[in-house]
Amino acid sequence: MLTRIKALHPELRRSEQKVADLVLDHPATVVSASIAAIAEKAGVSEPTVIRFCRAIGCTGFQDFKLRLAGSLASDIPYISSGVDIGDSAGKLSAKLFDRAIATLVQARNHLNTDGVERAIDLLAAAPRIEFYGHGASGIVAQDAQHKFFRLGVPTIAYSDAHTHGMSAAILPPESVVVAISHTGRSAELIRSAELALEAGAHVIAITACGSPLANCSTVALYADVNEDTDTYTPMTSRIAHLTICDILAVGVALQRGPELAASLEKTKRNLAEKRVQDSGTS
Repeated sequence: MLTRIKALHPELRRSEQKVADLVLDHPATVVSASIAAIAEKAGVSEPTVIRFCRAIGCTGFQDFKLRLAGSLASDIPYISSGVDIGDSAGKLSAKLFDRAIATLVQARNHLNTDGVERAIDLLAAAPRIEFYGHGASGIVAQDAQHKFFRLGVPTIAYSDAHTHGMSAAILPPESVVVAISHTGRSAELIRSAELALEAGAHVIAITACGSPLANCSTVALYADVNEDTDTYTPMTSRIAHLTICDILAVGVALQRGPELAASLEKTKRNLAEKRVQDSGTS
């Protein structure tokens, strides 16, 4: 819930942002406070508190409090300890592993499984699958393409905006584009998603809740995780994105079942033949 509020913060009205700031700064206090107390502390009216609750996807104030309480009970604390120049290899390793673990748990707790099921259905039925992403998300797109081509579906990954824009415009109907972006605010990626929809394809967005990319997708899978801006550390969101792509690939493989098993076994044998075998002893 806190991650969702943080992601939606720029989209809220100024008065609603005051409520959001209060919740983000004092979640444990807010969860047990009355609507009047929250309005007073935030310096807004009670109707503004209600509008804030609805703006973040809740049906009302009580629904908001229930969701916030559940989120506080299930979420693990965000690992925010920065990397220091003097860190030993052991301390550095512990910090980065902790960040990765926190990212995965956070993504798991917020993942919409109904959306995952819908995405798997679309991918399993698609005549063609294309993965789009820029920068670090482009690497995730390539990794996803590497997994999906073994499922017997024509697939490709694009990280160049001009190329995926042209491809999106001529996609066959019922094809699927998987657009990957931590912020969901890349104008070129959003435009390609729109072109894909206009061509009759579906768009699965792996992105932030409430982002423009999420809003122009057929299915949005939210990867709302706290991103590090530390100079020395890589983006942790890519770990969540990679795992979500793994979930989709395994889900499609399971859905296609026996018809795919022979193909996967053939691929496995081919890989085994390329490995150096033990010479054994004479």
